[in-house]
Amino acid sequence: MKNEKKGSGKPLKNPLIIFLLLSVLATIGLNMLLTSFSSSGEMEITYDEFVKMIDNNEVDEVSISSDRYTIYGLPELTEDDVKSSNIGLFTMMNLSDEAVDAQIDASRPVYYTGYIADQRLLDKLDEKHVTYSTPVRYNNPILDFFLTWILPFVILYAIITIFMRVMAKRMGGGGGIMGIGQSHAKMYNVENKTGVTFNDVAGQEEAKESLDEIVDFLHNPAKYTSIGAKQPKGALLVGPPGTGKTLLAKAVAGEANVPFFSLSGSEFVEMFVGVGASRVRDLFKQASQKAPCIIFIDEIDAIGKSRDNQISTNDEREQTLNQLLSEMDGFDSSKGLVILAATNRPEVLDKALLRPGRFDRRIIVEKPDLKGREDILKVHIKHVKTAADIDLHEMALATSGAVGADLANMVNEAALRAVRFDRKVVTQEDLMESVEVIIAGKEKKDRILSPKEKRIVSFHEVGHALATALQKNTQPVHKITIVPRTMGALGYTMQMPEEEEHYLNSKDELLDQITVFLAGRAAEEIVFDVQTTGASNDIERATDMARKMITMFGMSDKFGMAALESIQNKYLDGRSVSNCSEETRTEIDHEVVRILKERYEIAKQLLIDNRDALDEIAEFLISKETITGDQFMEIFNRVRENRNKIVVSLDKQEADDEADSNNEN
Repeated sequence: MKNEKKGSGKPLKNPLIIFLLLSVLATIGLNMLLTSFSSSGEMEITYDEFVKMIDNNEVDEVSISSDRYTIYGLPELTEDDVKSSNIGLFTMMNLSDEAVDAQIDASRPVYYTGYIADQRLLDKLDEKHVTYSTPVRYNNPILDFFLTWILPFVILYAIITIFMRVMAKRMGGGGGIMGIGQSHAKMYNVENKTGVTFNDVAGQEEAKESLDEIVDFLHNPAKYTSIGAKQPKGALLVGPPGTGKTLLAKAVAGEANVPFFSLSGSEFVEMFVGVGASRVRDLFKQASQKAPCIIFIDEIDAIGKSRDNQISTNDEREQTLNQLLSEMDGFDSSKGLVILAATNRPEVLDKALLRPGRFDRRIIVEKPDLKGREDILKVHIKHVKTAADIDLHEMALATSGAVGADLANMVNEAALRAVRFDRKVVTQEDLMESVEVIIAGKEKKDRILSPKEKRIVSFHEVGHALATALQKNTQPVHKITIVPRTMGALGYTMQMPEEEEHYLNSKDELLDQITVFLAGRAAEEIVFDVQTTGASNDIERATDMARKMITMFGMSDKFGMAALESIQNKYLDGRSVSNCSEETRTEIDHEVVRILKERYEIAKQLLIDNRDALDEIAEFLISKETITGDQFMEIFNRVRENRNKIVVSLDKQEADDEADSNNEN
């Protein structure tokens, strides 16, 4: 910091001097420009030439001033010339005499020469009948100086100042162009708090526990230093979007009751090399003055990407990263300065940034489990008026895989729905409908299916539900509907676990789930002997699951436990990357097709064996459009009991017939 070189992005000490110099130079240039323009139409001649022109009757008029003679030669145009050259204009607009005289005067050549006090000149002008005059002008030196220098200077100074401020804002500067290298971190001080504490964060108990230790260190540093422990310099919050990384950082500041500097990684990067590094220096300088305090850098991957990739190198970003690494090594952690950062892409961060001594802790902020989702719902719903009989546990069961931001959105959607239906409180129906709105979109009441399409969709969805009910390794059906939704679904079958979700899936469970996916298409072929586009999403999900079984889960007899694919961007899209040859990938495709064909045949056989239940439940769904899981199971069990009674009756009849036949014999 002390050996900082000039031109490294440090703001100049006195930008006013720069503005003044620029304004003075601009004023001088303006006056010179105006002077050159004012004399651009005049030609300089000598005094002797001026006298000769008078003798030769080539002068029409002379204007005498204190420093020069301005000589107007004879007009080059006559009245007839003007009228003939403007014949069209003259005939249409009746060109006036004043306009004609103006054009004649404009055709006079203009000369000038220096002033010489010569009485004979005036006599010569009188002799030649040349008109001459001396313009009457009131000279005020103070006024002339003001109009020539002061007023243009003030105007130019204002224009330059406004222009600099506009450019500074466009380039991210704070207080003028000279402050472009200053940090733009938003600071929450002790009086202006973040307004968030650990009570506002739920479902992330492990992350809170790790961060609570940092808060305690800021409050009671002696307790740790007495045993020789050092405060962690930094903590990196890693997890999928919406899990509450930024919320956790604000909660740390709220709990620690210390100044909190918050900014995004992209705010460091500018088009000018060196600006980002200057902002890093300024940020740490401000933080050191406010210590103990917390610096939070959101989306740190914007500046912290690995420098190994030479193809997409960026000098500005690399200099910013180098300065950040230097500052993180340079500050004294005993002062109570803590750096928190958040990212969804830890795999792209530079290894030097992740080493101990910079970010000592990596805190994983994962998607919440069942209990975590229920706790998050309690946090968000405490500000909402609700009915007394709401069941957040049921809603938590229906939202497997949702993050905190999703759950907050669902609670808000439920409140909006209650208002839309003119209710004073949020009901359980509002909560469960909000789940479906977020997952599948709103109901499309204007999309009316034809009777044939409605029957196909109904049998398709009941096919999914029956495959679920007929297999033991599946989750129970919660709801079946054939009401179209805005996200493209013409209908859907919702499954929901009865109790706590599990984190391990067996091979049989995955195969049964593939069967459920393919049962919709199987129902279409069995009943209508058609193949529709309605199964596209089912086929995509079934194919993806079968491929993962083979390439990632080691559940293939052909390939064994070879890892043929790996996950990239785990916390974002989770896209898989192949780790095998083209020949192996071709064999993987063949294996995927084999699994899908086998499970499709199993799905068809299940539905054929239970065709009576398929028909009755589908007809009931067509009439009601939406049925619950309990209604589905009631019809399914009743049909199965009737079938069993018929089978028993037939078996008894066959036994009686056989007995009668034996007696006759």
